[in-house]
Amino acid sequence: MPNRFTRLLRHLATGAEARLFSDGSLQRIADAVAEGEARHRGEICFAVEPALPVRQVLREVQARDRAHEVFAQLRVWDTRANNGVLVYLLLADHRIEIVADRGLAGLVSEEQWRGACLLMEERLRAGEPVEAIVRGVAAISDLLALHFPRSPGDIDENELPDQPRVL
Repeated sequence: MPNRFTRLLRHLATGAEARLFSDGSLQRIADAVAEGEARHRGEICFAVEPALPVRQVLREVQARDRAHEVFAQLRVWDTRANNGVLVYLLLADHRIEIVADRGLAGLVSEEQWRGACLLMEERLRAGEPVEAIVRGVAAISDLLALHFPRSPGDIDENELPDQPRVL
């Protein structure tokens, strides 16, 4: 873990990285979410945040804590079956977090969520951020399809927008 000053500098300097995802890239991710959700009744939300505000960095807010805040702010918890999943990327800290709603507790193990994170981290390290998220969304969709499969005739109510959120 970097020291507080190094982390603060990284968060202050992470302006240019915010354009890591072009409009076309964001649409590709939205399409991946829609394709995945066509196979299950879960809801996936992707949010990317370039950096935290200085105040949060100084308070030592970590990516996991911020992911839980974003989960609530974006109302990912507000699905009928409590099966929303947030994929949160904090660029300045090079951290990706998955937060799943309570309807998935006991169904998907921490190791399975970690596997999806590792898949994304691998592609991020390779300099393929869009591919990282697309593959991660596919892996999460596989997990959701196991526990919340779409039945013939199910109507997709799309309780959360598929479009990624840039915070």
